[in-house]
Amino acid sequence: MQIKIDLPPDIEQDLIRQATQSNIPLPTLILQALRRTVQTPPISVDQWSEAILSYQGVPDFPAFESYRDELLPPSEQELF
Repeated sequence: MQIKIDLPPDIEQDLIRQATQSNIPLPTLILQALRRTVQTPPISVDQWSEAILSYQGVPDFPAFESYRDELLPPSEQELF
């Protein structure tokens, strides 16, 4: 498949410079960049994001555990 795109001059120059510095052909550099973009693993929904994991909370806000004594015990449901 062939795809033609028009690149802004600054991106074109950056790609040419990187290809020259890496000593690889320009098309190879572009393919490598596309593969990295396309082949990134999907974001796992099984793991909390870094924003959640690093959350420190509000210092003046009471801790959640301080409200435990005010919670009502769970109601026991009748089975029959």
